[in-house]
Amino acid sequence: MSVAVGFFILFILLICSALVSGSEVAFFSLSPTDVETLKKSTTGASKRIIRLRDKPRKLLATILISNNFINIAIVILSDYLISHLLGDERILAMGEYFSSVLPGGFEAESIGKLCNFLITIVGVTFLLVLFGEVAPKIYAKLNNVRFAHFMARPMVLLSGLFRPLSSVLVNWSSKMESRFIFKRSGIDDDSKEELDKAIQLAVDSDEEEAGFLRGIIKFGNVSAKQIMKSRVDVVAVEINETYDKIIQIIKESGFSRIPVYKEDFDDVVGILYVKDLLGQSDKEPDFPWQDYIRANVMYVPESKKIDDILKDFQAKKIHMAIVVDEFGGSAGILTLEDIMEEVIGEIKDEFDEDEEVDYVKINATNYIFEGKTLLHDAARIIGEEKNVFDAYKQDADSLAGLLLNNLGQIPKKDREISLSHFKFKIVSVTKRRIEKIHLTIL
Repeated sequence: MSVAVGFFILFILLICSALVSGSEVAFFSLSPTDVETLKKSTTGASKRIIRLRDKPRKLLATILISNNFINIAIVILSDYLISHLLGDERILAMGEYFSSVLPGGFEAESIGKLCNFLITIVGVTFLLVLFGEVAPKIYAKLNNVRFAHFMARPMVLLSGLFRPLSSVLVNWSSKMESRFIFKRSGIDDDSKEELDKAIQLAVDSDEEEAGFLRGIIKFGNVSAKQIMKSRVDVVAVEINETYDKIIQIIKESGFSRIPVYKEDFDDVVGILYVKDLLGQSDKEPDFPWQDYIRANVMYVPESKKIDDILKDFQAKKIHMAIVVDEFGGSAGILTLEDIMEEVIGEIKDEFDEDEEVDYVKINATNYIFEGKTLLHDAARIIGEEKNVFDAYKQDADSLAGLLLNNLGQIPKKDREISLSHFKFKIVSVTKRRIEKIHLTIL
């Protein structure tokens, strides 16, 4: 009687495994048309399906947890049934037979237990793969809407039952995903190289178009720190400046938006839009220009990717963000133009100078750069790949930072250092920073 009950329970567990496995395919294979039809439906099952699909991670976690519990129960019950059917004497007899045949002098009891284990594993694997995975998933794929309707209520009940476990699983997976977020683009170095070759073949000799496509591929991997304007180069005004001084700064800089800070650039209080002062150019020096400061300042961390920042710009309808470092200090600014230039190349307007980077080209292999020159700008100017300095830069973004990280101190004038196939010579340096660097391509 116990064996018959055991086989009946095993049969029920296999049906449950098939239904849960098929649910995964049924819920996640619904087409957009199916989803729209379900949203328009007023039945309870349709509403439950939409509610479950609104939290796909939780639904998937519930399915996986349920399936694992059912499969574990199947394995335990199958082991019991096989042991009961074979009996200890038969298992021992098999162990004695294989013990006499196999070399090594293994104990008959151990060999018998191993045979029992292998029979259980092979049998359970066959049952689970055929009746618990393959067959139900094929059926669910062909009848996904009907299957989802049938399993909507059970999945809601299972979701509530396993809520604590599924919440832990979802939170853990989210943390793991955020920890490895730098790989989110799913394009490794080998794939990028293959894509570069494919792009080169596709666009033939059009380097401008090739650069545009490469910019799109690398767009999601660029952080704010890599393209921001450093705080030492930012044009900003102190909130207590006189109005005539503000007008002078506006005329000299040519910028349409200027950050306003209080005492120090680490305390940015707002952004001054020059267009707001167009009708106030003839005012007295004590004119309260501070009334025109806009307080909707956007702050972004240095590590944030520019594709996410672009979405924030679009959502908040602003064009400038203050980039902050890990200590909360202002590291620089990032504008919408900076982000767009990463894809379409340098954008020139009537206020830009002919050269966006201050450098002197001596010949094809010798250049003199400002220490603050960004590494990817230097690489572009000398005709190298943007990542040519990645093996040595550590967390640096400028040529000066590259040398400081590798030397460990502020070097003296004429100090030389070789990295890869480049030689760097310090041309000008102060007590606080490297000002000019002579770069030679070896």
